[in-house]
Amino acid sequence: MTFTPEQLRAQLAPIPASSRLWVAYSGGLDSTVLLHSLVQLHLPQRLAALHINHQLSQNALAWVEHCAAECEALGVPLSVEKVTVQPAGRGVEDAAREARYAVFQRYLEPGDYLLTGHHADDQAETLLFRLMRGTGPRGLAAIAPQRPMGAGVVLRPLLSVPQNELEAYARAQGLSWVTDDSNVHVSFDRNYLRHRVLPLLAERWPGYTAQWQKTAELCAENEILLEELALLDFDAAQCRQEPAGWSLSLEAMQALSPPRRANVLRFWLRRMDVPVPGRQALQQIDAQLLRNRNNPQAEYRWGDWVLRTYQQRLYLLAHALLPPDRVQDLPQISFALTPEADQRVMLPVAGGLHLEWHGSTQPGLLRADLTQLTQLQVRWRQGGERCRPHDRAHSQSLKKLLQAAGLPPWWRPYVPLLYSGEQLVAVGDLWVCHGFTAPVGESGYRIHWQRDEQRPVE
Repeated sequence: MTFTPEQLRAQLAPIPASSRLWVAYSGGLDSTVLLHSLVQLHLPQRLAALHINHQLSQNALAWVEHCAAECEALGVPLSVEKVTVQPAGRGVEDAAREARYAVFQRYLEPGDYLLTGHHADDQAETLLFRLMRGTGPRGLAAIAPQRPMGAGVVLRPLLSVPQNELEAYARAQGLSWVTDDSNVHVSFDRNYLRHRVLPLLAERWPGYTAQWQKTAELCAENEILLEELALLDFDAAQCRQEPAGWSLSLEAMQALSPPRRANVLRFWLRRMDVPVPGRQALQQIDAQLLRNRNNPQAEYRWGDWVLRTYQQRLYLLAHALLPPDRVQDLPQISFALTPEADQRVMLPVAGGLHLEWHGSTQPGLLRADLTQLTQLQVRWRQGGERCRPHDRAHSQSLKKLLQAAGLPPWWRPYVPLLYSGEQLVAVGDLWVCHGFTAPVGESGYRIHWQRDEQRPVE
């Protein structure tokens, strides 16, 4: 079978004529064939090319000039973006891809499509590469034909076309393309598979890329089923937004089988845009947090995230807080209230305090008599503090009050204590102490302890 541009028309037909088609144009064989083919189709959509200069090759500027010349000959506007690739512990390939995709997301506007030159050999290479790393159906689905990216959509119309057909088309059309010198270095895993392993498979099984494409499609279908099951279990687990994160019902999670618990966890983390730990890590999470009901101090940390359990909830927190033994070193913060005006106090940890003026009467407001609220300071727990909430008959230790209130243990060391001189006025936004509450019928300040920026549950 010989590739022709007409093979692309059916895939592009659903795209509205008002859309803009960006071609990720590296100047290599695949993107050159894609760009040339799209021009031959005389599509109603606007066509543009986007070239990323990774600055990784001594030939990078020559490639930019080549792409500019080819686009001018084809009558296609070209945008060129220069990026700096910073591996930072990752492979150069991964870092380059991340930098490239960041530019793509910035360029794509609503209704835009980004077309890439990924072909059937890329699909086979990706499937084998992920198999060597160890993966499940999601990984074996390999390269998706289409997926959202930023405000637009990525489309890979050549995914079923073998590279040899693209090369035959390019030679027949007399096209010119560049060759990335790094693609021949077998020190890179993908290049090793491309030059040493896949040619042997093609020699023994010439049509293997088509069969592997079927495998990828079947795995993609299985992944859809897993996602649908995960959504049902996720809804049953009643995801709830929390300060600095979210939580799920531990009881609902424990009612599931271990594979379904892992499936929900992956779904939850992806939905919240959190890096998903590997299979072994998920097994540790299951053993330490989901199956172990007798260790309230158990937690699992990775990167900037932590999972903890408390009162039959599994908490996903967006960042690790300071250790409790450092709370006593935090500075005291002095401030003054402005009559009938809001006041914000930024805290060194755990967000800030917002004292919101309320002209209408509400229960539990901090009194507005500023003659009684002098030398205001935010302090931190030192141990032994007592408070008599305004609606209680007796004072109690802060330790007992916080436990009874159900405040998760990791927040207790960081409760901001509002003092007037040496008198405790309020405990975060939990209680205004006796003697400092606005009398019935009077205005005052509503205290909000904003522990961290919160993101909505989608």
